[in-house]
Amino acid sequence: MTWFDPQPLLLPEVITNNGRWLADKPALICDGTTLNWRDFAAATNRVASALRHGGLGTGDRVAVVMDNSSEMAIALFGIIRAGAVAVPLNVSISDEAIANMVNDSDARAIFASSAHRQRIDGLRDDLPSTIGERYVLVGQQQPDWLAFDDWQSAASSEPTDIKITADDECNIIYSSGTTGMPKGIVHDHRARAAWAYDMAVGLRYHSGARTLCSLGLYSNISWVAMLATILAGGTLIIMRRFDAKACLELMQAQRVSHTTMVPVQLQRMLALDDFDTYDLSSLRSLMCCGSPLPPIHKRRIVAGLGNAFMELYGLTEGLVTILSPEDMHRKTESVGLPCPGQDIRILDNNDNLCANGQPGEIVGRGPLMMAGYHNRPDENAASTWIDEAGNKWLRTGDIGKLDDDGFLYLVDRKKDMIISGGQNIFPADIEAHIVEHDDVAEVAVIGVPSERWGETPVAIVVQKNAIEADALQAWINARVGKQQRVAAVRFIDELPRNPNGKVLKRELRLNFGDLQL
Repeated sequence: MTWFDPQPLLLPEVITNNGRWLADKPALICDGTTLNWRDFAAATNRVASALRHGGLGTGDRVAVVMDNSSEMAIALFGIIRAGAVAVPLNVSISDEAIANMVNDSDARAIFASSAHRQRIDGLRDDLPSTIGERYVLVGQQQPDWLAFDDWQSAASSEPTDIKITADDECNIIYSSGTTGMPKGIVHDHRARAAWAYDMAVGLRYHSGARTLCSLGLYSNISWVAMLATILAGGTLIIMRRFDAKACLELMQAQRVSHTTMVPVQLQRMLALDDFDTYDLSSLRSLMCCGSPLPPIHKRRIVAGLGNAFMELYGLTEGLVTILSPEDMHRKTESVGLPCPGQDIRILDNNDNLCANGQPGEIVGRGPLMMAGYHNRPDENAASTWIDEAGNKWLRTGDIGKLDDDGFLYLVDRKKDMIISGGQNIFPADIEAHIVEHDDVAEVAVIGVPSERWGETPVAIVVQKNAIEADALQAWINARVGKQQRVAAVRFIDELPRNPNGKVLKRELRLNFGDLQL
């Protein structure tokens, strides 16, 4: 036995320490209201005490159906402080999906903001009976709801004596669901501590960080920002909902130094006529992830944001690579190198290692890896590759390749690959050419049935300026390989996306799958 405890400092302990040693420093800013670290730590303690007093124990799941707010952050980290498991849900999904996820997670309590109170009331008959009376509402008091302010203010603000171990579950975050039913991704406290440490290092967080959270706090992209900022003892600035102009105004006024975004957010900000008039000189790290960025967009972002811009490729399940500002110009088309502690490999269809430059499935391992999918042993098995030494690796379902310097290049999603005439065609390769056209705002390439080829590529295009479909098709096919030529161009007003900005190609395949070209 030595004086040194090798267990990582877990999130509840970090918040407790910040509350003591950074007591008067701002921890959280939302809508002009500031909460210092002393008060933030005390508020999370009160939530934890109230949950324990209400009968919840270690490992019990608590669903959170809330819009961004200081109360949501307090609820999330209060749940974790109680030894319970935070289950933040995407508020833009259907009522049916909300009910499915609450049931799938085996939730024993629900937090909701007033905007979602009625939808939860309408679902009560379909929710687990184990929730009982533990419906907690942020906002105006309503019958059959516990009023958040009164409920937690009556509880103790002292740290609880609950023993939380690194192996205890911390949160369940449901996948974005670009294909099929979303899966509940379970992180234990060890993994979440690793996320905090590794992201703080990889994305260059420090004690002076003033971090903007403009995506929903249910998203793992927001958790990356929150965890790194909490570890560093910085300040979280929470935006209730994203608006491009309001975001720039907030970044300028609050002297934001760090933020995490998805491509569509950046594109909307850069599209503003007065973008260049905002003072963003305080930015030190603007991380973009969620969906691949075409090189043409990367170059535009670098021109607009300079050396603050970083691209991250990652999965909530636990794999991250980072393209740093130093490598952005010479490796523009890549998504960087594995972040600290991560390892990646590329496998062919027979699970053999691919040579550099050869595309195959990306697999990864490291301390960020999830504990597994909740109640999905089949998916856990399908997502696991065991190497020759018996080590477990995460299968990503993404196709990529490595160059001789170890940089990763995304090729496409394995499920989006088009097999035409027996040849593998990767839509991303075609899309990279199409977005170069001056009249194209956005594009997604999908495979549709073909009597001759089995499948054939079709370009679904959002126009920037009017253009004839035949003319655009001819322009595309003059620039891509023979087997990559698109059989048709179809126009659409807006590409369907999930809240993290990923294009929902399954919806496009449903809508355009009967073309029979």
